[in-house]
Amino acid sequence: MRSVVLKAPIDGLPQPDDFAIVERTIPTLEDQQFLIEHRIASVDPGVRSRLHATGASYAPPIPPGGTMDGFMVGMVTESRNDRFPVGTWVTGSGGWTTHSISNGRGYVMPIADNGLPRTLWLGVLGIPGMTSWFGMKRVGEFREGAHVLISSAAGVVGATAGQLARAWGAASVTGIAGGREKCDWLVETCGFDAAIDYKAVDDLGASIAAACPKGVDIFFDNVGNAMIDTVLPLMRLHGRIVMSGQVADYNVPQGERVGITNTGEMIAKRLTMRGILVFDDIPQFAEAQSTMGQMIRDGQLIYREELYDGLEAMPEAFCGLFTGASFGRRLVRLGDIG
Repeated sequence: MRSVVLKAPIDGLPQPDDFAIVERTIPTLEDQQFLIEHRIASVDPGVRSRLHATGASYAPPIPPGGTMDGFMVGMVTESRNDRFPVGTWVTGSGGWTTHSISNGRGYVMPIADNGLPRTLWLGVLGIPGMTSWFGMKRVGEFREGAHVLISSAAGVVGATAGQLARAWGAASVTGIAGGREKCDWLVETCGFDAAIDYKAVDDLGASIAAACPKGVDIFFDNVGNAMIDTVLPLMRLHGRIVMSGQVADYNVPQGERVGITNTGEMIAKRLTMRGILVFDDIPQFAEAQSTMGQMIRDGQLIYREELYDGLEAMPEAFCGLFTGASFGRRLVRLGDIG
């Protein structure tokens, strides 16, 4: 098996040469284990928080020589577990590697053939899409008629969250993204009411206020502290802020990150700010995935993907997540996905 490993802790923007490819022998399976041949794998911006020697994250730092973390879709090719026979397609955690071994515990689950591309189990039907669904519904406490604002809105989490809000009856959905192409796609294809190109405005707060004249009930943030601080004065009474990601802060050392200063708004407007870790919602995934699958088939849920080929492409695909180059869910093909 071949795997991509971290050479050393990273400060600043990650570069492809921060990683190396190693070969290892596939271990012999123990009772209840099964071998997964990865056919497609994801690169995820949240992993960046684990590439510092120290740092706050829901998972420990990846040590030098450790396999990079990520999600996969693959096929069981050898099994000593009756629940996962040979030939079963699965999705779950697996890392940047050609093979992994599981005993069926943790985040690994079989996927049914629902007539949709298997790549979607790493996007709209996978962890990103589930983050959108449960972030908006459970954490954001979505209610019909809400005014919704989403940062990093052209990413799979943001674009999916906005489309769900629109389908559920939001009064308005506004996105923040980088570049006219992304903003046009959000409005013309995904049905957002407005999209703000943060790269093209001098005063982001003023631009958001103009696009959201009635204020914001739910702010679904994927960017970080500076963005939250900008939006806090624009929140409506009893508004909710969903902390989904911090892509602008991942490459900044903990002690150098911008703070949140407009905290008086939290008291005056009785706001709620809460993070989401979607693994809390795994028991409810199947229902959400079934509904979202039907929305895709009905043309109510649009998605974009960027596909790379080969394990060697994973570092480049990952590093581009932090330069604004990505537009869609970044995935790497490692084999035939049917």
